[in-house]
Amino acid sequence: MLQSRRAQAFALCVVLAVLHTWPLVLHPGRYSLNYNADTQLNEWILAWIAHQVPRDPLHLFEANIFYPAHDSLAFSEPLIVPGLMGAPLAWAGASPVLVYNLVLIAGFALTAFATFLLVERWTGSWTAGILSGSAFAFNTHTLTRLPHVQGIHIYGLPLALLAADRLLRDGSWKAAIALTLALVLAAYTSGYLIVFAAIMIGIVAIVQAPDWLPRWRRVVPGLALAAIASALALLPVYLPYRRAAIDQHMVRSLDIVKDYSATPMGYLAAAGRIHFYTWSGRFFKDPVDSFFPGFTLIALAIAAFVLARRDPVPVRRRLLMLAVITVAGAVLSMGTATPLYGWLFRVFPPMQGLRAAARFGNLFLLGMAVLAGLAAARVRRPAFAIALIVLVNAEALRAPFTYQPFAGIPPIYAMLRHEPGPVVVVEQPFFPRWAIFQNGPYVLNSTAHWRPLMNGYSGYTPDTYQKYADAFWYFPQDWAIQAMKDAGVTHVVVHPAVFHKDHQEVVPVIEKRSDFELMGIGPNDIRLYRLKR
Repeated sequence: MLQSRRAQAFALCVVLAVLHTWPLVLHPGRYSLNYNADTQLNEWILAWIAHQVPRDPLHLFEANIFYPAHDSLAFSEPLIVPGLMGAPLAWAGASPVLVYNLVLIAGFALTAFATFLLVERWTGSWTAGILSGSAFAFNTHTLTRLPHVQGIHIYGLPLALLAADRLLRDGSWKAAIALTLALVLAAYTSGYLIVFAAIMIGIVAIVQAPDWLPRWRRVVPGLALAAIASALALLPVYLPYRRAAIDQHMVRSLDIVKDYSATPMGYLAAAGRIHFYTWSGRFFKDPVDSFFPGFTLIALAIAAFVLARRDPVPVRRRLLMLAVITVAGAVLSMGTATPLYGWLFRVFPPMQGLRAAARFGNLFLLGMAVLAGLAAARVRRPAFAIALIVLVNAEALRAPFTYQPFAGIPPIYAMLRHEPGPVVVVEQPFFPRWAIFQNGPYVLNSTAHWRPLMNGYSGYTPDTYQKYADAFWYFPQDWAIQAMKDAGVTHVVVHPAVFHKDHQEVVPVIEKRSDFELMGIGPNDIRLYRLKR
């Protein structure tokens, strides 16, 4: 019976994921979010994982972009867990866009279901679990982050909270293993998630100390097992990021964090259609800074405390734990606006790899979702409980979304896959750092050949890229072409229509040169050349 109820819950989570991304499910291979370079980057990452894991998993982070920089996968999120989910589709011939879209829907559904499991196990209430799952998976923050798979596949957080709470209550080895697995899921998806989870677990341990310290002989071994096993399991991901921090200077400063922090007004910003078009639109300035949880969730969170006044101390302590997680998430999301972030930045080194402090708002939203679920579990009328679930989803609803048609990767790129000998590709124009987001299509198109590509786009841009951009930007000047040859470039893809000025002159200049051999012409006059020495 229990398994059937959970199967029904998962099916409903999938339905809600389809609803909140509508009409994506109608044409997942043709609809895309490729007007955003972050989407194209994420599509490339998922495709790279599917490509590299069966071929050379020990060099997974030696990706093909930003050549000759090393560990270029570490310049962004690893997305290994979502990538492995989508890998069978890629191996079956699905396009990067189709894989991305189906993985996106799966991420929403899994996040909702993981939160359902947390609240259902704590309360025994199916409807309370669905309400909390809806609130954490589908909210103003997640529904403005469709280009970011790592912002949707956040099920590691509720699973870590469930496992940590159980471990501190009974000290079981099963709970220790579950916590380890939850942390691995988080870390192998996003560096942000493992930091959030670590801070959340620290809060859980501190707030619940009066309960578990008297039983420390039973609890500490399980905590030690989870800590050691997680650290060992995370090494394959940690080491490339550590090398990137040292070799590529990929460390975020507090000044950068300030630019990507939430604000108090952001907690009044709602992207859901009901709120945005009535009262909240004036507060909505940036999707990064949008965390209004909804009136239904706020009312239920308050009710959770009011209704728990006569509950046993352990139950009230769990409420306090959730309240601290919620407040800590909101405070940390504001970055350097409070002293707490700067202190953690200094004492907890993994914080130094984060850029967008605002994403700590995920802890705020998780706390609010679970608090609301605890209150909803006290509702005895099924019709009222269902009405609350409908309200939570209605407040968050942004669908239907507008998607961009995806016609596929131009076939001309497949020619590079079969080129003999060492191949190094450059796409022109080669954008400077301030316009690097325009490399997004180049990165996605490289999935057709996987040859080393000197262009790139990611969360971090290595210094080597700017060095090459300083010369390559002036293509087709003689000295720019010579710089490309000196860098080892063997093939050039030219997009004449993308050049900002005098683009009609690019092709005639190239055609006069004997060192450019035309291999083919694709849609929109894309031209592939073999560059001779």
